[in-house]
Parts: sequence; C-alpha cells; structure tokens
Amino acid sequence: MKQERNSTMWVSSLTVIAILLAGVLIGKGWEQTGYASETYEDLQIFAEVMAQVKKHYVEETETKDLVQGAVRGMLTSLDPHSSYMTPEMYKEMQVETKGEFGGLGIQIGIKENRLTVIAPIEDTPAFSAGIQAGDFITKVNDDPTKDLTLMEAVQKMRGQKGTTCTLTIIREGIDSPLIFTLTRDTIKIQSVRDKVFEGTTGYIRITQFQESTPDDLSNALQSLKEKEIQGLILDLRNNPGGLLTAAVGVSEQFLESGKMVVSIKGRNGREDEYRARPNGEMYEYPMIILVNQGSASASEIVAAALQDWGKAVIIGKTTFGKGSVQTILPLSDGSGLRLTTAKYYTPKGKSIHSVGVKPDIVVEPKVLAVAKVGDSKGETPGTPSASISPQPSTSRSPEEGTPNGEPEKENGVPENDVQLQKAMELLKTWKVFKQLKPLPS
Repeated sequence: MKQERNSTMWVSSLTVIAILLAGVLIGKGWEQTGYASETYEDLQIFAEVMAQVKKHYVEETETKDLVQGAVRGMLTSLDPHSSYMTPEMYKEMQVETKGEFGGLGIQIGIKENRLTVIAPIEDTPAFSAGIQAGDFITKVNDDPTKDLTLMEAVQKMRGQKGTTCTLTIIREGIDSPLIFTLTRDTIKIQSVRDKVFEGTTGYIRITQFQESTPDDLSNALQSLKEKEIQGLILDLRNNPGGLLTAAVGVSEQFLESGKMVVSIKGRNGREDEYRARPNGEMYEYPMIILVNQGSASASEIVAAALQDWGKAVIIGKTTFGKGSVQTILPLSDGSGLRLTTAKYYTPKGKSIHSVGVKPDIVVEPKVLAVAKVGDSKGETPGTPSASISPQPSTSRSPEEGTPNGEPEKENGVPENDVQLQKAMELLKTWKVFKQLKPLPS
C-alpha cells in the first residue's frame, strides 16, 4: 500500500537528487558515465558565464543573487507550476498550508500563458471586492505580470495588513480592464462549513484542502448525521485545491476501503496509488457535488473520484484542469523547490490536466450586472461571484441574508445561486423516485 503518502514522495525525491549529485561528482572525477560527464560540462559553462558576469557586468553583482536568478529561470523553463522559494517564501508556504497567511486572498495559477485567478478565498479582501475565478491579472500595482513566475506574483501581492495593492484585471465579457485597489489583511481560512437546508438536506462547503480538512469534514458529517439529513450537497466551487493527502482523506469518507482515489504517475512510468483506508464510518447519502472553473487540483481529485465510483452527481461548470502534482523539496539554506513530479489520474485512468472534470449536469451561474469600476481610492468594482455560498447557520439569522447581501429564498438558498438551487431540486426528485413503488401484479 502506498499510505506513507507525503513521506514517500519526499524520500524518493531526495533519493533521486542524491543520485544525480553523485553522478555529477563521478563525471568530474572519472568521466565513466556519459550522462554525468555531459552534466559536468554544462555546469562548467554555467560557472564560466557567472564568472564573466561578475567580472564585466556594468554593476556589481552578488553571487547569491545570480544563483537564485539562474535557479528561477531554470524552473520557469520547466512548467508554470515549478518554482523556487527563498527562505522567507518557504516559511510562508508552510504557514499557508496550516490555514493562515497575509495578503489579498487570491489563489492564482497560469492558464493560457496568463496569470489567472483560480479562485478568491471567501471572507477576504479579494472576495469582498468581487474578484472572480477566471479573471486574468495583467498588472500588480504598476508591474506587468507577463514575465512573472507564480511565486513572484504571490510575493508582490503579499504584504503587511493595512497596506494596499492595485490589480489590473481583464474579465471575459467586459471590454475595458477593471482596476481593484485592495487593502491587505490577515487571511484566515475556515476549511469546512456546514448547514442544513429545509430540515433534511445537508450542505458542506470546503474552501481549501488543509491538514485539518479531513477531520473538520468528519466532524461536520457527524453533526449532520445527528440532524438526520437525507441528502448531501458538497460545494467545491472556487476551491483552488491544497494538499493531496487532504483530498484523499476527504474522498475516503465516502468510499469503501480499498477503493482507488487517485493515482499519480511520474517519470519512467512509476505509479503510486492512493486508496481509501478503513476509517470507521462511511457516509452514504444521495450526494451532489458543485464545481466551477475555480475548482482545481485537490478539488478535482475529490470530484473525479466520487464521479468515477458513482457516489455523486456533479453539477456546475467544467473545472480548472490542474492535473499535476508539485512536491516541496527543502534546500540546505532554508529555501525550497516546488517541483512538478507527477501527473494524477482518476480511478478510471483519466487525466484531467488542461481538460478539467466535466459535470454530469451543466448549470451556468446567473450573470450579475457589473457595477461601475471604482477609482484608486478603493471603491469596489465588479460584482461578487455568483457562486457565493451560505455561511453556517450559527453565524447569522435567516433575516440577515447571505454575506454579500444576496436575498435568500424561503428555503435559505441564495436567490442568485442557480447551481445550488438546481442541486436542491435534484435531491428532491431523487427522494420522489426512491419512494415510487410498482403496483402489485
């Protein structure tokens, strides 16, 4: 079984690096391996270039800056998701996976060779301002994003609470760019939220896959079970992903022990399988999963696994299509690499990379009118996402409406959330058909 998960990936990756380093040293000393010898010759060219830059460049340069620049360029040439993290960035990344970090509240990726919003994080400056999944970011402050790596873009958006950052955004269907001036805040992510609609329909919203997400989900499911729900809606819209282990931990709460959740294939045909482990109670309800173009990575793993095994009906729009696995490798000076090491495949062996998970029932979100673009003083341009989901019932009374002021229907569903409304209708139909009984012969 491949249940050592993260540790397995880390150990095997470090082993590969050790072997490569050994190959370089062998090539240098004995030239017994053609590959090692070739690698050493290329490294010699790199050293010569660095020496020439140090000697002749118009301004003085620091060796450390040159090496970091070369590493960044090397990783950028591989794919948009591989990157170098300075010691400061590496520490921030570790904090982020635990659910709290500073910034604007935007998950970003590269799509169509452009810096793209995968999803805004709920209850953050970006979410409140109306930034939407699928927006293309063309500038951060006055800096064009065309030649920025993902990590460089993240660094430009991060900052101390109370400082501002201006984003220039191109949105499909809008002719002129939108200008958002946002005030940074401490971003705290509540991974799992739950609610009951109409007394019998459980609703769970997962905003991101963190270390605590499987346990948080288990607690939410137990709470809903005590309320005797008859159907479940799992909302993964605008969920940009997170930890692979968390995605597996979420999926296995709806799958029989031993069922495949996802497989990852790296170089040389190596394949690792992640299967559901026996973890106590398995929850079996008529189940609907909501997805959209902001559902990515770990969200797609969960949706595809439950779709392939016939455990849920998928409603919404085709997901983002990020089907690659990044392994975090620490370096000796406290920095780190985010390196693409594999692609993942659904239980039926499908790759969703650049394709996404296709819903069983396509439901377009309701298009809201776009407000007049605000000025640099920070007025709110655009409109909140049509995919805003309700907060837990403990956080407000029904009379208060949804967090962004959307009116609710009598059943508590936001009036503009047609995807959630469709899910509710389908679960009602599900119950009706289940109750049908043929006449006796």
